[in-house]
Amino acid sequence: TTSGPLRLCIGECKPEFMTKSHQQYTFVNPSVLSLNPIRGPESGGTMVTITGHYLGAGSSVAVYLGNQTCEFYGRSMNEIVCVSPPSSNGLGPVPVSVSVDRAHVDNNLQFEYIDDPRVQRIEPEWSIASGHTPLTITGFNLDVIQEPRVRVKFNGKESVNVCKVVNTTTLTCLAPSLTTDYRPGLDAVERPDEFGFVFNNVQSLLIYNDTKFIYYPNPTFELLSPTGVLDQKPGSPIILKGKNLCPPASGGAKLNYTVLIGETPCAVTVSETQLLCEPPNLTGQHKVMVHVGGMVFSPGSVSVISDSLLTLPAIVSIAAGGSLLLIIVIIVLIAYKRKSRENDLTLKRLQMQMDNLESRVALECKEAFAELQTDINELTSDLDRSGIPYLDYRTYAMRVLFPGIEDHPVLRELEVQGNGQQHVEKALKLFAQLINNKVFLLTFIRTLELQRSFSMRDRGNVASLIMTGLQGRLEYATDVLKQLLSDLIEKNLENKNHPKLLLRRTESVAEKMLTNWFAFLLHKFLKECAGEPLFMLYCAIKQQMEKGPIDAITGEARYSLSEDKLIRQQIEYKTLILNCVNPDNENSPEIPVKVLNCDTITQVKEKILDAVYKNVPYSQRPRAVDMDLEWRQGRIARVVLQDEDITTKIEGDWKRLNTLMHYQVSDRSVVALVPKQTSSYNIPASASISRTSISRYDSSFRYTGSPDSLRSRAPMITPDLESGVKVWHLVKNHDHGDQKEGDRGSKMVSEIYLTRLLATKGTLQKFVDDLFETLFSTVHRGSALPLAIKYMFDFLDEQADRHGIHDTDVRHTWKSNCLPLRFWVNVIKNPQFVFDIHKGSITDACLSVVAQTFMDSCSTSEHRLGKDSPSNKLLYAKDIPSYKSWVERYYADIAKLPAISDQDMNAYLAEQSRLHAVEFNMLSALNEIYSYVSKYSEELIGALEQDEQARRQRLAYKVEQLISAMSID
Repeated sequence: TTSGPLRLCIGECKPEFMTKSHQQYTFVNPSVLSLNPIRGPESGGTMVTITGHYLGAGSSVAVYLGNQTCEFYGRSMNEIVCVSPPSSNGLGPVPVSVSVDRAHVDNNLQFEYIDDPRVQRIEPEWSIASGHTPLTITGFNLDVIQEPRVRVKFNGKESVNVCKVVNTTTLTCLAPSLTTDYRPGLDAVERPDEFGFVFNNVQSLLIYNDTKFIYYPNPTFELLSPTGVLDQKPGSPIILKGKNLCPPASGGAKLNYTVLIGETPCAVTVSETQLLCEPPNLTGQHKVMVHVGGMVFSPGSVSVISDSLLTLPAIVSIAAGGSLLLIIVIIVLIAYKRKSRENDLTLKRLQMQMDNLESRVALECKEAFAELQTDINELTSDLDRSGIPYLDYRTYAMRVLFPGIEDHPVLRELEVQGNGQQHVEKALKLFAQLINNKVFLLTFIRTLELQRSFSMRDRGNVASLIMTGLQGRLEYATDVLKQLLSDLIEKNLENKNHPKLLLRRTESVAEKMLTNWFAFLLHKFLKECAGEPLFMLYCAIKQQMEKGPIDAITGEARYSLSEDKLIRQQIEYKTLILNCVNPDNENSPEIPVKVLNCDTITQVKEKILDAVYKNVPYSQRPRAVDMDLEWRQGRIARVVLQDEDITTKIEGDWKRLNTLMHYQVSDRSVVALVPKQTSSYNIPASASISRTSISRYDSSFRYTGSPDSLRSRAPMITPDLESGVKVWHLVKNHDHGDQKEGDRGSKMVSEIYLTRLLATKGTLQKFVDDLFETLFSTVHRGSALPLAIKYMFDFLDEQADRHGIHDTDVRHTWKSNCLPLRFWVNVIKNPQFVFDIHKGSITDACLSVVAQTFMDSCSTSEHRLGKDSPSNKLLYAKDIPSYKSWVERYYADIAKLPAISDQDMNAYLAEQSRLHAVEFNMLSALNEIYSYVSKYSEELIGALEQDEQARRQRLAYKVEQLISAMSID
C-alpha cells in the first residue's frame, strides 16, 4: 500500500483498543534532478541547492560531496540546501550523494571544486569615512561567490558592505563605512586596521594586504544662509560652500555628488571648496539635499523668486546714466585726437633730428673710410731717416738704470766732506775687493732680499748700482747674474708657483740686474739696427697725431691709437702754411711750416721749432716757453700772439685758450719766433692777468712741458687760482653740465668716432710691422744676432732641462719675460731712453698701445675677444696671430744657432767692459752700495758668519774692518 491512515493499537489490536489517524501517511520514492551551483571555491562555504522530488520526506537527510559531509542548512519537499565543506582532495569534480533516512537516492550529479577567488586590484583605493562610494574589484574566479562582501576593521569595530558580481573577473562593491558611529567633521586621513573580503569560506582574503586603502574625511557643507533659506533668481546657480569636497587622491576617481532641489536633480560642478549647482527651472521654495557616498545632508532651502519688471524711476535713472557716459566718451575722444596731433608733431621733430644725426654719422664714417684708404706714402715721404738723435751710452744707460734721476752720484767724482777723502777712498778700495768676491756679493744680495724693510725700489736701486760698479768686470757680473737667476728659478719651483710667473715682475735684484745686463749689451744693437725702426715709429706717430687737432689741456687727439686719448667730437679745422722767418738769418728764405687753425699758440711754437730745428736734438733746441710768436704784417706791424691775453674769450666760468683761428691768422702768413719780450700791446695791464700769470699757464697747463712731466696722463682741468675760471681748448671735460638744450639733439654717440683708431692704425701699420720684424728676426741687414740674447736663451733652456721642464709654453714664457717684456717693452714705451727727443702725452698713449700689442704677441695664451674687450686689444686682434708666429719662429731660429762657448762670451764681455769702463765713477757707485752695508751690517755679518766659505775667507771680519774704516771720527 502506498498510503493510508496510521493505526494505533494499545495492548491488542482489537477494534476497541485501536484508533486511526485522520491524516494519510504516504510512502514515497525521493529523487534528485539538479544541482545549483555546480562549482564552488576550494575553501568551501558555497550554499549548494539540490532540486528533486520528495526531498522533504523522512526524518533526516544527509548530503555528501565526495566523502565529505555537505553541512545541512535547510530543506523543502523539492529542495535541500547545504554548505560545501573545504575540499580534502584539492581541485576537480566530486560525486554528489543524497540519503533520506535509509534511502540512498541515485544520481549522476557532480560538484566541481575550483581555485579560490583571487583579488588583483581595487580601484579607487580610497573612500570617505561614511563609505558607500563605488569600488571596482578586479581578479579571478570572482563569480563563484554567491554573496561577496567587503569588510573593514577600525578601532576594534568591523563594518561590511555588499558587492555585486559583474563577471568572472570583476566585482562592484560599495565601500564599508569606517565605523558605524563615525562622527562627521573629523579632518584626519585614516588607514583601517584591516581591509578584506568575505568570500564564502575563503579565509585568505578576509585580510587583503596588497592595498593601501585609506579613508578621507567626510565632506562637510555650510548652511545656505543663516536663516536656512536662500533667495535666488531663476537660472542663478546655487553655490554650496564646504570642506573636503575633493579628496586629494591620485588617479581620476572623484566623489559622485547628487544634489536634489526638491525632487529634481541639478547639474553639479565640483571644486575643492564649493559645489556649483545649475538648478532646473523651478519657482517657489524647495529643500536642497546633497547625497554623497553614505551621506545625506541638507544645507537648507532655496526660494526662487521670478524677476519683476523695471519700475519707471529705474528706467529714467538708466537713461540719464547712459547720456552722461556718452558725453564723457565724446570728451575723451576729442582730448585723444588733440594729444595724437601733438605726438605726431613731436615725432616729426624727432625724426628730423634723427635724420640730421644719421647724415652726420654717415659723413663721419665716410671721412674715416677715406682716411683708411689714404695712401701711406704721404707720411713716409715726409720722414727724414738721417740724423737720428741717439743719446750717448752714458745717458742711455742712466735713463734705463735710474729713470727720472738726471744727476746721479755715479756720474760724478766722489766728494767727502771734511778731511776724510783719502781715508774713505782707501776704505772703498777694500770694499771693491769684497764686491769682487762672489761669495760676499751673493751673500750680500741674498741678505738684503730677506729684510722686510728692503723695498722694491731698493731692489732696483741696488741692482743698478751693482751693475754700474761692475761695468768694468762684465764677465764677473754675468757669472753672478747667472747664479742669482738659477737661485730664483729654484725658489720659484720650490714655492710651487706657476713656472710662467718667473721673471714676470721685478720683485728681486736678479730681475732688475737682468734688465740692466741687456741694456748694457744691446746698446750697440740698438744704435746699429733696432733704433732706426723705433725712431721712425716715434716720428710717424708724432707726425700723424699732429696732422689733426690735439687738445692742449686734456691731451686728447683726433688721430690716436688709444681710446682714452681720442677726441670724440667733430672738430672743424683746416691746415694752414705759415712762412716762418729763419731765426738764424732773417734774410735767408722763409721756412714753410704746416699748422692747424685750431692749434694753440704754444702748439704752433712747438711745430715751428720742430720744422726749424729739424735735425737738432731736443735738448739743444730753444724751449717754446722761452720764445714769443710774432705775426708780421708788412715791415713794421708786428703782433705778439699768446695763449692768453686781453682778447681771450670767457663764457661763464670757462676760459678758452687762444688759437690761430681766434686771431684770424690766414694761410701763408709770415711769423717769427723771437726771445720772450717783457711787454706788448695786447698783454693786459691789470695785475690779475699779468705776464706772470700767462707764463704760469705756459709751464703748468701745456702738454709740451718737461719730457716726463705729463707722460701718459691728461692734465687736470683746474680753475685759475686767482679768478676761479676753468681753462679749455677743444673739448671741455666730459662731466660738465653747461651743454645747451639745443645741442643735445645734435650730439652724436661718441663710440662712432672709434673708427678713427682704425684710420690711425692703418697709417702706422707699416712702421709697427718694421719694428716688430726687426726685433723678432735673427739676421738684421748684416748685423748678427747679439751674443747676449743667444747666451741668455741657452742658459734658460739649460735651467729648464735641469729641472725637467719640457713644456714648450713655459720655456717660451721664460724667454718672453726675460727679453721682450723686460727690455724691449720698456724701450718701446720710452723712446726718450734711447733718443734725445720729447715725448708728449698723446705720443706716450699711442706707444703704450704698441707696447701692449708687443706683449700680447709674446704671450702663449689665447685671448678670447668680444665686443666688450679693450679697444687696444681689438685694434690689433687680426695682426697678433701673425706676430705670434714671428715670435715662435724667432725663438726657434735662436735655438738652432750654434751655442756660444764661455770663452767666446767672456771675450765679448771683456771687450764691452773695456769700451765702457770709464762711463761711471766706480768709487761713487761703491759709496752708494755701502749705505746698504751700513744699514744692514748686523744681518750681513751674521749671514757671513753662518756661511762656511765666508768663514774660511774671514769675510765677516773684513766687513767689520770696512765698517770701522768708513766710520770717520
